[in-house]
This record gives sequence, C-alpha cells and structure tokens, in this order.
Amino acid sequence: MKTIKYILGTIVLAATLSACVKDLNVTPIDPNANTADKALTDQAGYESFLAGIYTGFATSGFYGANGSASISGLDGGASQYIRGLYHHTGLTTDEAVCGWNDQTIKNFHYQNWTTDDTFIYAFYSRIFMQVSMANEFIREAKASEVTFSDKEEYIAEARVLRALAYYHAIDNFGNVPFADETAIVGQNPTQMLRADLYNWLETELTDLIDNSALAGPRANGYARADKGVAKFILAKLYLNAKVFTGTAQWQKCADVLKDLMDDGYSLHTSTAGVYSPYQELFLADNNRCTDEIIFAIEQDGVNTTSYGATNYLIFASTGGTMDVSKIGISSGWGGLRTTPQFYNKFSSGDARALFYTSGQKKEIDDIGDFTNGYAFMKYLNIKSDGNPGQESGFVDTDFPMMRYADVLLMAAECQVNGASIDGLSAYNQVRKRAGVPEAKSIVLQDVLDERARELYQECWRRNDLIRYGQFTTGDYLWQWKGGTKDGTSVDDHFNLFPIPDSDRLANSNLEQNPGYSAN
Repeated sequence: MKTIKYILGTIVLAATLSACVKDLNVTPIDPNANTADKALTDQAGYESFLAGIYTGFATSGFYGANGSASISGLDGGASQYIRGLYHHTGLTTDEAVCGWNDQTIKNFHYQNWTTDDTFIYAFYSRIFMQVSMANEFIREAKASEVTFSDKEEYIAEARVLRALAYYHAIDNFGNVPFADETAIVGQNPTQMLRADLYNWLETELTDLIDNSALAGPRANGYARADKGVAKFILAKLYLNAKVFTGTAQWQKCADVLKDLMDDGYSLHTSTAGVYSPYQELFLADNNRCTDEIIFAIEQDGVNTTSYGATNYLIFASTGGTMDVSKIGISSGWGGLRTTPQFYNKFSSGDARALFYTSGQKKEIDDIGDFTNGYAFMKYLNIKSDGNPGQESGFVDTDFPMMRYADVLLMAAECQVNGASIDGLSAYNQVRKRAGVPEAKSIVLQDVLDERARELYQECWRRNDLIRYGQFTTGDYLWQWKGGTKDGTSVDDHFNLFPIPDSDRLANSNLEQNPGYSAN
C-alpha cells in the first residue's frame, strides 16, 4: 500500500543532496537520526532543512535517484514532483503522448483517469509533502530562540515554496486539505474551498512581496525563491482567477506583470554559437541564462540525480533512430512524442520547433509505438558549447519552471482581455526571438497558440487550455483525446483531478470533487 512518509502538519527534518541549491552550501542530515529539535540548533541546520525543501521539488528522495523515495509503495522516478506535474499538465493535452504500458499512464492522454489512479495519488502526495516540510520549517524557525542574520529571509523563502506547492494544488485539485504552520500537529486538516485557497494565496504572496524579508529579484542567487518568484506565482494566480473563483482579475494580473517587467529580467538572446538562444534555455548549462530564468529546479548529473524532472523529459523523449550522443545521454526510454495537431502550430523557420522527425510518422495510429508521432528535442544534456553534460546516465539540465517569456505572453493575454498593459509589444518580443514575423494585432487564440509554441514541456499547457475552454470540450480536438484516434470531448469534471481515494479514506474531512465517485 502506498503511504506518504510526511503528513500535512508534521515532518521529521529533511536531508539534502549536496549542491541541490548551491548557494546554501549544506551537508546532508539523516532524517532517520535527526528531528527538528535536535538538528535546528544553528544556522547550518536551518540551511540544511531549507535546502531539503528545495530538494523535494528536484528528486524522489534525499539519497539520490537510487535511494529511498519519500513516498513508499511507488517507483521513485515515477513519483518525482516535476515528473508528476508533467503527467498532469502535459500528457493530458495535445502536447504529448506516452507510449508505455506503465499502470495507468495512458489514461492521462485519454482523459479517463479515476479516483484510485496511482500517478495522481503520487503527485498529490508530493504536493502536500512539500507543504508539510515548509510548514515544519516555518513553525520551528518561528518558535526557536536560535538567531542569525538570514533567519527571517529563510522563513520567507519557505513560505514562497509552500505557496508554489499550494498553487499546483489549487490548479490541479481545486478544493484541498489545508494547513499552515499554526495547524495542530497530528490533526487531520480541513478542506479549503478553491476560492478560499485563492484568497489565502493572494494574501500570502502580497505580504511576501510587500512586507517580508524576502530577497529582491535575483538578489540571493540562482534557483532561490525571491520576490520575483513570488510575483510570478501571484501573476499566475490572477491570470487564472476566473477559473479559480469565477471572477476575472486581468488588471490585477497586468499590474503584477508590469512590476516584474521592471525587475531587470529580459529574454535570453545571446548565444555561444552552437545552439539558438531559445534552445540554450534548455541545455546542460542553462544556469547561465539568469537573464530570463526567474526560477529553476536544479539538476546535476553527479550531485542531484533523479529519474524525474529533466532526466525524464530528456530520456523519455528519446528513442527510434535518434542519436543519443547528440542528446548527451546513454540511451533512450522511447516514451514521449507530440500530436500532429500540436506540431502543426509551428511555422517554417520557428526556432522553437525542436522536434525529431526522421523515421517518425506525424500521425499517431498506435500510441504504443514510439515511431508514431514526432519526438521532442527541446531539452538536451549538452552544454551551449556543444560538449555533453557531466554524466550520460543523469542530466545537468535544470528545469526552468518560471521564465520571462511567460511574463511577456501573460501580458499579451491581459491586454487582449482589456487590461491596461502593452501586451502586443511583449508578444512580439517573443516572436522576434523565435525568428517568426511580428504581429500587427492579436486575438486570444493567437496568444494561446504562441504560449503552446513557446512553453511546451514546461508544465503550463493544461492550465492554458482550461482557461481558454478547450481542455475537455469538442471545440478543439487532438489525436487520442478522450481515448479515440480522432479525438472526442469528455465531461467537464475532468477539468479537475480527483482527491485520491487513499487520502479521503484517511481523512473524513475531505469531500470528492464533483463528477467523481465518492466511494
């Protein structure tokens, strides 16, 4: 039986992998030997615990890819946070199919998952493990008499990471169990309505931006939570306000985006000469791209290894006649490809059309055959100078969870929806970098399609399609949507994933999302 080792509200002290968050410079702490009261005795202990929260987004457990996973009863690689996020946000859309026979993996693309789906339970558990870790850190830090100059900043960082996990919760699951650092340890949390969680996140993120010790954008180093990250999450919250609460907030979103656009970020346009500036954002040394990457989940082929995150996106996208030496890996897993409907969104000369077509069919007659569907070559374990990453079995490529290009495209969407912001100029910045003609005017469908071209495999596609009313409906079909080759609509209750049966059986406070069986 699958069990999550860390429940919402209490957690033992988390260990870290070296170099997970380089600026923290920490050493591992064994969670089986140390509890918070024993280990949080100085700044080094707090740094190690905080790095453990970052590690929760990057790996399956605290002892590497082959170590004990944080969620028992499930393959560690399959239960990694970013891999789970991609299952929910990429495989459920026109962006990708996976040809494996791993348990219920095909159900994501068929949009016919159930309340006892193993992969849904794994991702749900990952989200609330992250919340639990952050809660414990904040609780212990606030109560402790240990003092050091960065303590309040560390607390603020943990709050941002908690808000990120809760954002994924509100987006994917709607009404979810809620607890913060004030929750009674060991007590089952109550369920918070989606609109109420939206309000909590808005208040929490606004306070972090305006009133906390959180560092300014990029002030505390690469891949660290800062005010730029908090603003990005808040902008996403406002962007999806109509979905989350029933009331649109386009001008609020635009105002946050204007603030972000004044924070010194820019599109990455320089190049080492081997790859395009766009692809450099997805290479083994993409930590160089601090001009555009607002927040990344770090991967390191030696020190921070995982069978999820970009390791999954690179290995699973490789198969057929693809040359693994040009990808920087040892072998392919032969899983992920795109649909013809998605591929057709790219015009000739678009620098973002990073697909492998040789020996591949565009049409997907057999979802289980890797040669059916064009393969992705967006992420590579190759550095910008053309040399491979450190290892061929694990990648160095970080996952760019938040990019400035997304900020510009959100601005475009806000303008089309009536907000006061120069969205057309922002939209054309993105297109110019891609090497495609600039637009004189745009409509909503233009923005949605541009987001597809710019942000694929970055875990935003499901969110975008739902916001535009095209995820479950018959207004837009792709191959194998609804389980048929030509695609078909599905019931609207699939716009949310179910609260897993395992959690509802353990917590009588939880009600199932509408449309799913309550058994």
